[in-house]
Amino acid sequence: MSNPKPDRVIVLEQTNELKALMSVIRDKHSSRSDFIFHADRVIRHLVEEALNHLPFVEKSVTTPTGDIYRGLEPVGKICGVSIMRAGESMEQGLRDCCRSVRIGKILIQRDEATAEARLYYAKFPPDIADRHCLLLDPMLATGGSAIKAIQALVEYGVPQEHIIFVNLICCPEGLENVLQAYPKLLIVTAEIDQNLDENKYIVPGLGDFGCRYFGTDGQE
Repeated sequence: MSNPKPDRVIVLEQTNELKALMSVIRDKHSSRSDFIFHADRVIRHLVEEALNHLPFVEKSVTTPTGDIYRGLEPVGKICGVSIMRAGESMEQGLRDCCRSVRIGKILIQRDEATAEARLYYAKFPPDIADRHCLLLDPMLATGGSAIKAIQALVEYGVPQEHIIFVNLICCPEGLENVLQAYPKLLIVTAEIDQNLDENKYIVPGLGDFGCRYFGTDGQE
């Protein structure tokens, strides 16, 4: 399998802190409260990194000492788009970094007859074509849902270079499929796993993120 374009995939710096956080959320014995707490911390890191790749311009301000500080300010408007249901777990992390941010939602499920991803629902800000979009989904496996979501955004007028796909864990197969379809897209992830198994699950992975986060796997 060919390597995805390295300039379009941003992997968080593999610090000891990040590895410790990922160890908790990957552990099948972690309680739901521990899973949520540590996943939220990783999501915050991811959102901050994604925001770092938006356009900025120079801005000078006067400090309380009367001196000038030459800094930066972001250009343009942003919004989040969460792929339901698991992507909704990442919304608060975005809100913590961007007050009053607009967030759209998109529902994609697999058609049992064709085994292909199908768009069931999309609700976006009316001016989404004028915004940079952070597409939120914690896992990137085959890439089918991500590709369908990106297609919907593009059809609503969002240039693919204005989309940043933010996820916690991905695999080479999903990266290749998404970037072959949308080569100008930017992907920000915490870790790239080994591969997909015969059942199309990411390995080593962490199981079903949405079920573990929202408590529908029966684990407390």
